[in-house]
Amino acid sequence: MRDAGRIAAAIEILQAVESHRVPAKDAVRDWGRTHRFAGSGDRAWISGLVLDALRRRASAAYLMGDDSPRALVLGTLALAWGMDADAISAVFEGDEHAPPPLTPEETKQLAGSLDNAPDWVRGDYPEWAQTSIARAFGADAAAEGAALSARAPVDLRLNALKADPEKALAAVQSKIPAAQAGKLARHAIRIEARDPRGRAAPAESIPAYGKGWVEVQDEGSQIAALAAAAKAGEQVLDFCAGAGGKTLALAAAMGNAGQVYAWDHDWRRLRAIWPRLQRAGARNVQVRDGRQDALADLACKMDCVLIDAPCTGAGTWRRRPDAKWRVTEAALHKRMAQQDEVLARAAEYVKPGGRLVYVTCSIFPEENGDRVAAFLAANDDFRQTPALDALIASGGLAEGAEDVLRTCADAAGALLLTPRRADTDGFFIAVMQRA
Repeated sequence: MRDAGRIAAAIEILQAVESHRVPAKDAVRDWGRTHRFAGSGDRAWISGLVLDALRRRASAAYLMGDDSPRALVLGTLALAWGMDADAISAVFEGDEHAPPPLTPEETKQLAGSLDNAPDWVRGDYPEWAQTSIARAFGADAAAEGAALSARAPVDLRLNALKADPEKALAAVQSKIPAAQAGKLARHAIRIEARDPRGRAAPAESIPAYGKGWVEVQDEGSQIAALAAAAKAGEQVLDFCAGAGGKTLALAAAMGNAGQVYAWDHDWRRLRAIWPRLQRAGARNVQVRDGRQDALADLACKMDCVLIDAPCTGAGTWRRRPDAKWRVTEAALHKRMAQQDEVLARAAEYVKPGGRLVYVTCSIFPEENGDRVAAFLAANDDFRQTPALDALIASGGLAEGAEDVLRTCADAAGALLLTPRRADTDGFFIAVMQRA
């Protein structure tokens, strides 16, 4: 396919996302099934443009004075792909599969700027979230939002249960030469995001992944797991385990010694954990189903309980840009109630002197520091301790990581990682200890 046809396909897919309310990746997949002539390179190019248009939805609509799929694509070509009106017209010219030519009004709008746009436009986040994001970042709100609207890298975690870290890194680099050691977590590998016109690195198809030497996991998520400071021989509960990414990291940190319990209220989310445990060689993990009494025997016995709490997912917007525009203020308040409940329940399993680690992949203060403060006010047998101290104690930080993470700490000792601050997804990490 030529670029004009690809642009037309991106507009068509965005129309399907809007009209049928389907996730963007599903819409791209469905389009590919009905357009078999499009090769893998075509689909990657089109997918990149669709996702970038969703990442830059607010700013593209502002630039074009219109939020139609066509306007979003044209605005994204200008703002994210560096194409002016002349370049776009040149691509369209003479191609029977191209969208209709630019109108005089579109040409004029493409020459505009975002200089006078409000923060939520320049930061490409929902207008309703302005107060919350300004509370989190102050004058840096637009810059932090813009960083959450960029393409994300692919991060891997080296699995020390199966391979020497140097050997695993070399194996990844043999297939993906651009792979480099991470800057925060000692066992992280970073594959930088490519040009949006190119295909993403196929990390899950490399032999090292199939052998269980590496797992796909954002470096921020790796830092969150390290905050548990899990040691060999301890009893650790991953309270909202989901597909098991942090469970695997905990098992590796403990060297398969001690016990990790993986639990989630929705047992269906745990289905993916079984093949991952087998591939990773994690033998010290017990998976408990979502029944209310499934953890009754663990009350007051855990050295550490890690809560990867249900949240809005605002910290993952660069990977799931369509979700950014679906989240609502009502959904935020619903999550806050769930987080209070999860904190109260998880605390029951922490033994005296044990640790409670609260994590969200959100940047909203209402889901983060506010929830910790509310929990501590209701539970005077817990006190907050610096998350950075736990990370240092874990022994899993890369050289120089302490300096970066210190800039992410708040007055209470919690950490808020963001793409702009730490070059990770957005993660909030708070550590509490039971008296």
